[in-house]
Amino acid sequence: MPEAPQNRQPASRPRTRRGQDTRNAILRAAEAVIGDSGFAAASIADITRKAGIAQGTFYIYFQSKDEVFRELVLEMGKLTRAFLADAVADAPDRLTAERRGLRAFLGFVSERPTLYNIVMEARFVAPDAYRTYYTTFARGYAQNLAAAVKEGEIREGDAETRAWALMGMAITLGERFAIWEGEADLDAVVAEVFDMLERGLRQ
Repeated sequence: MPEAPQNRQPASRPRTRRGQDTRNAILRAAEAVIGDSGFAAASIADITRKAGIAQGTFYIYFQSKDEVFRELVLEMGKLTRAFLADAVADAPDRLTAERRGLRAFLGFVSERPTLYNIVMEARFVAPDAYRTYYTTFARGYAQNLAAAVKEGEIREGDAETRAWALMGMAITLGERFAIWEGEADLDAVVAEVFDMLERGLRQ
């Protein structure tokens, strides 16, 4: 039996506070269920049970499990960008912003591991959403790095390559120290990373 009714148009965003709260409850339940069990193992029944709503209520807000999954990937992108922008807003220079941003990101992953797991799984479940997530992030990141070059805060180099390299480092550090090892000293991790970034590996 299919999990969603057929021939439905995508549901519009709720206009009432109650509707917004219900939609958010579904998202938080989906984050917990899919983030813990994985996309394939999670069911809409699991999600609605976790949210404490009737299964039919789910379809008022989302057409399918795939739609709610994609919404979570989109949400992760928005939350992460806003969170990091706030964390580095008053940084006096680019290297300080990078240090603060990495620490904030690792902390965010540590606090929201299920949402992070969903983004990682999107590589296989929704590769277009996964690619959009990272290309959107990289675009803004590269612009910030290019601006720092113009201000004389960092030396010249290809901003796009640098953005993807720094993102890749943050992603794997998040997985290793914030997901796999929940008790890691994140400040020590960041200090080691920036010793390498500022001084390089050469003796």
